[in-house]
Parts: sequence; C-alpha cells; structure tokens
Amino acid sequence: MSESHSKAADNAAYCAQLVRDHDFERYATTLFVSQHLRRPLLALAAFNVELSRIRDHVSQPLTGEIRLQWWRDLIDDVARGSVEASPVAAELMAAVAEYDLPRRDLSRLADARVFDLYDDPMPSLAVFERYCDDTAGRLFALSAQILGAAPDAVADAVHHAGVAQGIAEAIENLPLHAARKQLYLPQDVLAEAGAMEADIFAGRPTPQLTAAIGGLAVVAREHLGKALFLLREQKGEAARAFLPLAVVRRALSHDSLATGNPFTSQSISRLRMLWTMWRATKSDAFRG
Repeated sequence: MSESHSKAADNAAYCAQLVRDHDFERYATTLFVSQHLRRPLLALAAFNVELSRIRDHVSQPLTGEIRLQWWRDLIDDVARGSVEASPVAAELMAAVAEYDLPRRDLSRLADARVFDLYDDPMPSLAVFERYCDDTAGRLFALSAQILGAAPDAVADAVHHAGVAQGIAEAIENLPLHAARKQLYLPQDVLAEAGAMEADIFAGRPTPQLTAAIGGLAVVAREHLGKALFLLREQKGEAARAFLPLAVVRRALSHDSLATGNPFTSQSISRLRMLWTMWRATKSDAFRG
C-alpha cells in the first residue's frame, strides 16, 4: 500500500471511530447501506461531530467562532493547505469532490452552529425549526445525496425529518443543556405553557415544563409523520439516509416521554438502537 493510500485509510478509520464514539446513531445508520458508501457518510458525520463539540473545547465563544471560520474557509476552498492537517477535513473534502456535495449546505451547517457557542435562549419555535433544518436537515440532505437521491426529490422529507430529529434531540439533551445554562426549547413555547427558565436551569421538573415539552413533541410527531409519508415515495438506497427517524419515532413515543421528569436521561442503548434501525429497514419507508 502506498503512503498516500495508507494515510487515506488512517483518515477514514479516524472518522469512523470519532462518529462511533460521539454519534453512534449516525454510525449505526452506515451499517445498513452499501459498504462503499459508508466512508463518505462517516466523513460527513465526523464533520458534524467536530462542529457540535467545538463548545466543549473552547473557553470563550470567540475562540469557537475562529474554529468555525476555519471550517468555513475550508468549505469555501480558501484554506487549501489546511486539509492535510485534519483527517476529518481530508475525508470531508474527498466526499465533496466525489459526490458533488453542495458547499452551501455545509456552510449552512457551520453557520447554524454559532448558536451553540453562546447562552442566548432560542427565541421562538419558528427560529428553532430553521435551526433544525440547518443542522439535522442538512445532514439528511447531504447523506441522501451520497446515497443517490436527487436533492429536489427529497427536499420536503429533509425539512420535516430535520425538524423532527432536532426537537427530539433538544428534549433528550435537556439535562446537559440546562446544566451549562443553554436553552434550546423555544421561549414562546415555554411562555405559553408558563414554564420558567430558572426552574429549567435549576433542574426542577414542573408541570409547566412537562406541558411545554409535550407541546413540542406534538409538533415533532407531526413533522415525523410527514417525513415518513414522503419517504414511501423514495425509491432506492437513499431512504436509508433517514434511518435515524426510527430512533426519533421511539424517542417521541408517549411511553418514552411519560417518565414525568425531563431531567432523567431517556437515551437508549446501542444494542436497542441497532435493533430499532434493523426493524425499520423492513418497513416501507426505509426498505429502499
């Protein structure tokens, strides 16, 4: 094996391990697609992991903004010499070139992550839905393109899938976000239910917060239903890009949300996640 091929293999292995460690849901998704398509999907997921973990590695938002700008420059082909310095960057740009991935979608994802760096609350459900579309939605869109979907053919499904997953993740990650004084639950939804930020940041479960989360779950289930309906028309392997929706459906079920304490983690085991996705591959929406 040549030195360049060895380096590329190391980069691919690095991305796979990064995603396996920090985003097992998307790692698991790649196990249900053709083997030659796993590598670009893992590169894309590794890119998202890098962006989502920036806040964990910086002490000031400005430092995080500088890191995001590095990724923007890379996407815009300004920082050509920086690719070799990062296994994720090298794998991502190889996937962009091979699958003609739209750089504007990658830029939207990076731009949206600025919100993660600060403690400003999410002002409204409309703004939150745009955030979900720019993050989870872009990952669905880019993954589906790698798997052969025409962007226009899955655009509506992508939007609804992104919002459903984004809301589910905000509910699941509430304990983490509350502990570091971040608020992804929209202020207008909280205000309508009478939920107080002080209670959330103190980790106090209240009936008002339960009502707000219940209202968000209703919105998420509506988007999920629309996405799954649209995916029944999607032919080929591209439908497998949306397999995380099987986990979202489970997370948004009434049983999963019935604990009464939103600060108790509801994450499922890796084995259960794999089983949930495997079951989903037998359904019309994900059969491909």
